[in-house]
Amino acid sequence: MSKLYIVPTPIGNLEDITLRAIKVLQEVDLILAEDTRTSGKLLKHFEIGTQMHSHHMHNEHKMVDSIVKRIQVGETIALISDAGTPAISDPGFLLTRACVEKGIDVECLPGATAFVPALVNSGLPNDKFVFEGFLPVKKGRQTRLIFLAEETRTMIFYESPHKLIKTLTQFAEYFGEERKISVSRELTKLYEETIRGSVKELLSHFESKLPKGEFVLIVEGKK
Repeated sequence: MSKLYIVPTPIGNLEDITLRAIKVLQEVDLILAEDTRTSGKLLKHFEIGTQMHSHHMHNEHKMVDSIVKRIQVGETIALISDAGTPAISDPGFLLTRACVEKGIDVECLPGATAFVPALVNSGLPNDKFVFEGFLPVKKGRQTRLIFLAEETRTMIFYESPHKLIKTLTQFAEYFGEERKISVSRELTKLYEETIRGSVKELLSHFESKLPKGEFVLIVEGKK
């Protein structure tokens, strides 16, 4: 039966792919990949020869209708991103929504997502949390930080190395220097690291040590 599979891929360590994910990627008619060069290395490693098409934030609007039609006439398609679960701070939502609206079967496999290990090993409350992903770059950033200053649940953010200092500085300004925070980088990779402390302490740490890698920030909610 034709359907859309949402397939998580490893965020670093290739051993984190599931046996089921490999089976699905081998059996589908087409794989939609955020970057075919990046995904090509993964597929080659697991000897998966399925055809790939590029599907990323710059072309997903234009591609959705044609992909939906391909599934409607009987093809089974898998969507993957460069790392982690598609649609979590990555392309995937538009296609999933379109398939759901057209009554197409959508199945998301469980698998790697960066914020889950970062949240669990942070030592901060994880019974209730809010995922914010990347903060707005310019427009709406200040408004969002003012709003989140009152959030009582643990907050999860993604950040790039060149914006980390700016974000931590703004956390100190809007949330307070003593707010607890856990910063994880390069999860599942060789240089995986988690640093915990106050916003002030972590800002000082990264001002003296150049940030490298992809970051997940877990921030304590307001007490």
